[in-house]
Amino acid sequence: MKQLYRSYTQSTDIFKELQKKYPLYFSLDSIGQTWEKRDINVITISKDIKTASSRPALFYTGTIHAREWVGHELAIEFANYVLENYESDPKIRSYLENTTIYMVPCANPDGYEYSRNHFSFWRKNRRVNADGTYGVDLNRNFPIGFIKSSLTTSNVYGGPQPFSEPETKALKDFVESHENITIALDYHSQGNVFFPAHDFRHEDTIDTTDMNTICANMAEEIRKISGREYGIHQGKPPAKLISGSGREFYYSKGIISTVVEVGTRNISDYMDDMNEHLREHIPALLSTVSEVPNYSDFALKRVESFEVVEIGSSHVNLKWEYEKQENVFFEIYRSLKDKSFCNDNNLIARTQNLEFNDINLFSNKDYYYNIRAVNSKTGIKSPYCPQVKIKTNLEYDEFSRTYYASKNETGYVSENINDNAKHFGVNSLFVGVDENKGVSYAVITINVNSLPQSAMIKHAEFNLYPINRVSTTIEKYGEWNVAIVDQTQMGDITDFDDVENMKLIKYIGRPTQSHQLTQGIWRTWELSAMECEFLKKSIHDNKIILRVEGPKELRIGRSRQMMQWDIGYGKFGFGLPYRPRLELTYTLKPEITALYPTNVHTISKNEIKDDEITAGFDENGSKIYSTFEFNLASLPPYESSMITKAYFELNSTKIYIKDDIRFHIEFVDDNIEKSYESIANREIIQNIGYDVSATELKNNQTQYFMFDTFSEKILNEKVKDKTNVSFVLKPTSSKKVLKDKKVSWEIKNISLSPKLIIEHIPKRRSPLAQVKNAKIFEDNGKVKITWENPVDIDFVGVKVIKNPFRAPYSSYDGQKLYAGKDVYTYDDFGAMDIDKYYAIFTYDDVPNYSKPIILKYSANK
Repeated sequence: MKQLYRSYTQSTDIFKELQKKYPLYFSLDSIGQTWEKRDINVITISKDIKTASSRPALFYTGTIHAREWVGHELAIEFANYVLENYESDPKIRSYLENTTIYMVPCANPDGYEYSRNHFSFWRKNRRVNADGTYGVDLNRNFPIGFIKSSLTTSNVYGGPQPFSEPETKALKDFVESHENITIALDYHSQGNVFFPAHDFRHEDTIDTTDMNTICANMAEEIRKISGREYGIHQGKPPAKLISGSGREFYYSKGIISTVVEVGTRNISDYMDDMNEHLREHIPALLSTVSEVPNYSDFALKRVESFEVVEIGSSHVNLKWEYEKQENVFFEIYRSLKDKSFCNDNNLIARTQNLEFNDINLFSNKDYYYNIRAVNSKTGIKSPYCPQVKIKTNLEYDEFSRTYYASKNETGYVSENINDNAKHFGVNSLFVGVDENKGVSYAVITINVNSLPQSAMIKHAEFNLYPINRVSTTIEKYGEWNVAIVDQTQMGDITDFDDVENMKLIKYIGRPTQSHQLTQGIWRTWELSAMECEFLKKSIHDNKIILRVEGPKELRIGRSRQMMQWDIGYGKFGFGLPYRPRLELTYTLKPEITALYPTNVHTISKNEIKDDEITAGFDENGSKIYSTFEFNLASLPPYESSMITKAYFELNSTKIYIKDDIRFHIEFVDDNIEKSYESIANREIIQNIGYDVSATELKNNQTQYFMFDTFSEKILNEKVKDKTNVSFVLKPTSSKKVLKDKKVSWEIKNISLSPKLIIEHIPKRRSPLAQVKNAKIFEDNGKVKITWENPVDIDFVGVKVIKNPFRAPYSSYDGQKLYAGKDVYTYDDFGAMDIDKYYAIFTYDDVPNYSKPIILKYSANK
C-alpha cells in the first residue's frame, strides 16, 4: 500500500518532467530549504508562467503534518490532470484564463520522508530541539493564537516562537510576496471535513458565508463522484480552538482559507480509499479554482443589506441594495440546510431587480438564501452577502414544537464500561463500536408535556449534531439508526444490557451510512407519516425515548467505528443550541359545526319561492337559481379559532333528467338582493368545489362542495366581521337552449337539508404584543440585554437573536441567544469590538412571533 505513494524525490522528478513538457503553463521552484537541506518545492500552473503573478491565485499546501500523505499525492495528481486536459477541457482553460495556481505539495519534506522510511506516525518536522528531542508541529508554528510551550515531545509542540522553522518561514515569505493569492487550501488527513478559518471570536464574520459556501461546493463535487459527504465546521467558543495554524495566518492576510481533512486514516489504502479520494478531490479543487477571481481586486462589490421583507407559510419576500449597473445581475440560491452549496442545482433566480419573491414553499420549514452579483460580460462575481436564514410560517391549521433532549436522561452506555450513568448529561454521545469501549448506544429522552393529547403529528424530524467523526475509520462500513423505544417494557436506561435489549417500536427515517457522516452539519432523521403515528403512540409519562445505534462489530485491522454526537453540555459540547432536538409540526382534531340556512329561496324569472330548493331551466329556457343564507354567530371567536375545512352539503330528490345539466355552488356577497335581476348579475366571490352533473346526482344523492383555500380565507374574514354568508346554486348546460328541466333538493328532512359544515380548531391568530423598555448595555465585559415581558395569558416566552450584519426580521436569521420567560440575557461569547444587532421576539403557544424589537450594539473601538 505505502509503496504506491511517491517519495519526495519522485515527486520532484515528476515536476521537473512536467516543466520540460509544459514550459508555458508550468514551473517548479524552491521557496527555501528544510533543516535537512531539502528544497521546499512550489509549483505554479498558469496559462502563461511569465505573467502568472498578474492573475489572482489559489494557494495549495499539502502534508505539513508528516504522516498525512494525501496532500503531497493529490498535488501530483492534480497538476498532471490540469496539464494533460488543459488543451481539451474548455472549463479548465476558462478557469486558468483568470487564475494562477500555486502549490506547495509537501510543506514538510523532512518529516514526510521520515514518516515514509522510519516511523509512519511521525507528525512534526525534524528540527533538533535544545533538549535533544526532535520536531516542531509546523501547523502550530504560525503566529495567530501561537501557544508557548516547553513540552518538546508533544505532537503539537509549536516551537520556541512563531516562524522559528525554515518551512513555516518559507511559507510566510511566499504568501507575503504574492499578494495575488485570494484563496488558500491546506490539505490534511483525516476526517472528511472542512475547517474554515476563524478569528477566535464567537461571531460570524463578513466572509463566513463565503468560506462555508466554497467548502460546500467542494463537498458537493465530492458527493457527486463517490457519494461521500463532507462536514464543515468553523470552530468557535466554547469549543477548543486550534492555535498557531497556517490557516489562521493566511486568513489574517485577507485570504479566504480552509483546512481540508481527507479520509479516515492518515495513510489510506492507496488502491482503494486513496485512489478514490484523489479522483473526487480533483473536481472539488477545480470548483475552488473557478472562485479565485471572485475574491480578487477584479471582483464585484458584495451585495449590501440583503434582508427579509415578508414571510408567509408558502412564500418569502427578499430585498437588497446595490448600485444599478447595466451589466450586473444577481444570482439567488436557496438551500434546505445550513452550510450548503451554491451551484446550478439550487440557483432559483437571475435578476436585475433589487427584490425577489420566492413562492411555493413548504410551511414551517427552514430555508437558507444566498446572493451575489455577477458581471454578465466578464463572468466575474462578487463575494456572497451574509446568508439569510428563515423559517416559513405555519399553515392555518398547524402548530409547532421544538423539544430538546432532557439533560439528566440523555447519555451513552458502553459494553466495557461499568459506570455508564456518569456519562448522562455531561458528555458527548458515543455511538458505534471500538476495541476499548465495545459496543455503545445512546439513549435520548425528550419531554413532550406541552404536546396536546389530541395532537395529530403532520411532520417530525429528529436532529443530532455531529461533533467529531475522526473516530469513524472505515469508509462505507456500517450505519447509524434511531429507534423509538417501548417505555412500557423498558429497564434502566443507564444499564448497557437493558439498553441493548430494549423493545423497539419502530426505526425512524433513513439510516445514516458511514460515508454520509459529517462534522459540523446537522444530521436529520425525517419521519414518514406512519412513523409519526408510532411516535405519538409511544409517548408515556409525557416522554419519548429514542435509542441511537451504530455498527456492532469491527473489521479485522481496525480499532474503532464510533461517531460522537453533541448533547450541548460538558467540556466537549458546543453549547445549548447543539442539543439533540425533535421538531414537530402538528394539527388538532377539529371541532365540527353544522350550520343550517336561515333563509332559502328559489328564484326564477316569474317568481320567488321561500323554503324551496330548485335549480334548472324554466319552460322558456331561462335559468332557475336557489339561494342560501347562513349566520356565523354560533362559531367561536375569530381571534382564538381557525377554520380548517369547510364544505357545503346538498341532498337531491329523485330525478329523471337525462340531459347534460351541471350545477355550481357560488360564494356570493352576503348583501345580495332577492330578485332575479340581482341574482343574474351577481358578483361571485368564488366557486365552491366542483360542479356536479345530473348523472352524478342520480348515482349519489348527497353531494359535497368543498371550499378551496381562498374561499376558506374569505370565510374566516366573514367570521371576523360577524357577517352572514350567502350562496347561489346555479345551473349550466352545454346545450344552447334547454327548456323545462329542473332538479329539486331536500329541505324539510333535517338530516338531508342543506348544511354549511365547518371544521375549526382553537388557535390564536395574532402575535402577542412586543416587549417593552428593551435596553442594551455592557456588564462585566459582556453585552447584557434587558426587557419587560407583556402581560398576557397567552404569553409563553421571548426569543433573542443576534446578527452582526443586519437587523433580523426573522426569528431564525441569526444566532439564538435565549428563549424563555426571563427578562434578561447575556451574550456570553460575543466580541465587544464588533457592531451587531439584537432582536427580541415574543411568542405564544402556536408559536406566533411578534415583530421584533431591534437593539443595535455599537462597539467601543
